[in-house]
Amino acid sequence: MQKEIKYFVPKDSIVRKIWGRADCILFIFAGASAEFALNKAVDWLYFTGKLPADPLGRLFSTVVYSRLILFSELDEANRTIDQINAIHQGVEKNRGAQIPDWAYQDVLFMLIYYSIRSYEVLYRDLTYNEKEEVFNTFYRVGKRMDLQNLPSDYTDWVLAHNQHLQNDTVQSSFTTDLYKQYRLHLRPVRYHLLKEVQLIIVPEKVRASLSLGNAPLLLPVIWLYKLTRLFKADEFIIAAVLPNAYKAQVGSLNIKA
Repeated sequence: MQKEIKYFVPKDSIVRKIWGRADCILFIFAGASAEFALNKAVDWLYFTGKLPADPLGRLFSTVVYSRLILFSELDEANRTIDQINAIHQGVEKNRGAQIPDWAYQDVLFMLIYYSIRSYEVLYRDLTYNEKEEVFNTFYRVGKRMDLQNLPSDYTDWVLAHNQHLQNDTVQSSFTTDLYKQYRLHLRPVRYHLLKEVQLIIVPEKVRASLSLGNAPLLLPVIWLYKLTRLFKADEFIIAAVLPNAYKAQVGSLNIKA
């Protein structure tokens, strides 16, 4: 009798639908890039030198690792999580200090928030049960990483997420430098597009801290983009807004779940 393959995330999960779409992943990336710039623990990413040297690559690697976990068999996903832990422990050893537990939680919370928000902006509102499913998936990642004091359900997470935004985000010299790097690597047009996406999807606290404004000019474009999906033109639009180095990578992310 053939053994049933157990995946970290079931194939019919809303999480796979979200993370199987390149446009959602790009929006998750855009939101995380804003919040990383404000996070009080961003100095850890500067310590390795990888973030200022290649901010897009560093942030994109976070997305790729997350996606690898979500689409892997259970044992392989757990090995990937353990590998991430080992990498962080190496950084801690080199710096002679520990990455605070709340910093790991902040990253998990970003992935939960922007998974939900991106799908709702680009596709449809999620039900409470679907949001709970997104939360539970990343909760399991956090438990495997041995994170303490995680919220127990989606309702508790909403409160914890708001608290984290108030406590763990701040405008700093790292924020200014990181946005300079974004502009340098993206060039003016794509950089402006990044900020327009951020304006739409980031929480109010992040929007205000970054002075992104209150009048998103991209909303009509998103409605037009939704129409292009009917004609299978969305992949061409996604490719048009990406730097050449990332077109192939992001294009390969589309999975019809």
